Amino acid sequence: MNILEAFKKIWPQRHATANIESEEDMQRYIVIELKDELTHPRVRKTKQQKLELAVERINDSPLKQQEKAQLIEEYKKIAAQLD
Repeated sequence: MNILEAFKKIWPQRHATANIESEEDMQRYIVIELKDELTHPRVRKTKQQKLELAVERINDSPLKQQEKAQLIEEYKKIAAQLD
């Protein structure tokens, strides 16, 4: 399974993931998620909090260890670029 399929598996109930068709789309969605852009500004979480929540969700998922590691690495890479 590629990283895009693994990403979609951990977010099956999110309507936005249905529109993700490439790794670039996935990376844009991760940026939106880490910046908490879909949440009202007064209740937004920090990038670090959002990263921790994403890593926890990935680790708790039924994905294989290699897929989990790839997704976590992708999240961390993108989070580092947002600094």
